[in-house]
Amino acid sequence: QVQLVESGGGLVQPGGSLRLSCKASGSRFSINVMGWYRQAPGRQRELVANITSGGSTNYADSVKGRFTISRDNAKNTVYLQMNSLKPEDTGVYYCNADGDLLHVIPTMNRYLEVWGQGTLVTVSS
Repeated sequence: QVQLVESGGGLVQPGGSLRLSCKASGSRFSINVMGWYRQAPGRQRELVANITSGGSTNYADSVKGRFTISRDNAKNTVYLQMNSLKPEDTGVYYCNADGDLLHVIPTMNRYLEVWGQGTLVTVSS
């Protein structure tokens, strides 16, 4: 069983900072990409940032220069440092991970994508 457990959401004033964490459990899960998505009320879920196992990062234009994604491969954990938060950053933030679910027979490895349960970030004065 592979699970993603998020933490770090909450209420913050505009201009403030929050740090989200997401830890993946499951010893047979060889993770490739980990990332964060968000969904604001009445809007579709959108990519915020992601990071590969090699450290390559990708950011939505709206968060470039304010958010930083990082990853600890040994701990299967991804972080999202959010600075200079704006009201439009409000939403439910979901952790996402994809990779291979390993089998004892390598040819039977299979692709797996997993989502966390979401953590609410509210930016308001």
